[in-house]
Amino acid sequence: MRLRCLLASLLVLAGLGGLGGSGGLGGLAVPAAQADSRPGVTFRDAAGIEVVRTTRLSDREHAVQVRSPALGRPVDIRVLLPQPYQAGRRYPVLYLFHGTSGRASDWVEQGGARRATANVPVITVMPDAGFDGNGGSWFTDWVDTTTALGPSRWETFHVEQVVPWIDRNLRTVATRRGRAIAGLSQGGFGAMTYAARHPDLFTSAASFSGVPDIDRNPLAAAGATAVIAATNIGLNGVQPDATFGSRATHEVNWQGHDPAQLVENLRSTGLHLWTASGANGEFDSGPDPGGTGIELLTHLSTRSFHDTLERAGIASSYHDQVFGTHTWPYWARDLREYLPAMLRDLSRDRTPARVSYTSVDRRWSQWGWSVALDRRAGQEWSALTAADRAGFTLRGTGTATVTTARLYRPGSPVRVTGGSAGQVGRDGRLTVTVPLGLLPTTVRVAVTAP
Repeated sequence: MRLRCLLASLLVLAGLGGLGGSGGLGGLAVPAAQADSRPGVTFRDAAGIEVVRTTRLSDREHAVQVRSPALGRPVDIRVLLPQPYQAGRRYPVLYLFHGTSGRASDWVEQGGARRATANVPVITVMPDAGFDGNGGSWFTDWVDTTTALGPSRWETFHVEQVVPWIDRNLRTVATRRGRAIAGLSQGGFGAMTYAARHPDLFTSAASFSGVPDIDRNPLAAAGATAVIAATNIGLNGVQPDATFGSRATHEVNWQGHDPAQLVENLRSTGLHLWTASGANGEFDSGPDPGGTGIELLTHLSTRSFHDTLERAGIASSYHDQVFGTHTWPYWARDLREYLPAMLRDLSRDRTPARVSYTSVDRRWSQWGWSVALDRRAGQEWSALTAADRAGFTLRGTGTATVTTARLYRPGSPVRVTGGSAGQVGRDGRLTVTVPLGLLPTTVRVAVTAP
């Protein structure tokens, strides 16, 4: 409801959120020393996450409050286990995100997640994506880490900490084939940006009334800029450019987190999109200007993203329901419809035979390959394409250090053209130095090895 008021009062494109949320751990939290004693279910510190409090709400449901230096203050994670949660069996994980002004408990309290997943053999993990139901994180490590909210390194928290923390605490399928990611509204953006920036982690991704285009389409970019500024000012209480930075000085950062600019990274991911026009549908009892207006805006972003995927020849399932507003009954239906498609995605091996990845980051690791760029710009586009045992193509500036996946016999000699390298390491990986130059340059590196 706060987001609806913000939309009306600011008279800008404010919205694209979860329309409020309810409940954190509240009075249910108990000290960690009284943690769940159910056999096989114990939440302990790991991967940079400290468990503050934990509560067993039912045989399936657990509420955990955690702390991480990446955020600087406690946040909540709600976990739904499959029923039964059998010893000796491992389960895939669905990471499921709320929207603006939402909380970790939203999907179970408002989105029907308990019932939807009751007969699905999957662990459902629903982390906070903002502090105390505020405007939300926008699923990035903030440019401004000096606000009153603290460091706000949300991508680091969700991807580098929550995912391995879950794998160490629960009986998961701890590989890409065991992970799916989805979310509503702002959380739909989160699901798609994480899937695009970390394609080797998630094999299936879904957006429900989301905003998967925040930069590529000029209209979507204008709307996203206004929305994010409005949520930062009106709900987060911080300066408007705290998350991604100013468009004038940090445009490449916006691009580097925009799923629509990163579609090439999604060729091996099962993609699923739900949207509607904002017109009243089967779950609406009367006019809802806020729900209509916000859904209309998310429709623009989702449709633009889908069009970009089609132009690139990347498959997706696109559900334009036409009738429906930006409200929970529709997202609950979307989740129910997504779960069978998610299970099909999880059953397929979509790992690419040849690796390609595009990024604005100076350093990154994907699919077992690592690239580190020594260049003038902190953020700038680079691309690794067609990488396999025979070599790779790299585009960028400066000097790159490329470490391959484990493709070769340890210690074996190699012949490299287009770069310089020594012997293969004991781990079967080869490190190649590639000179690129001051201007964006494309270099093909060939590797011959026994």
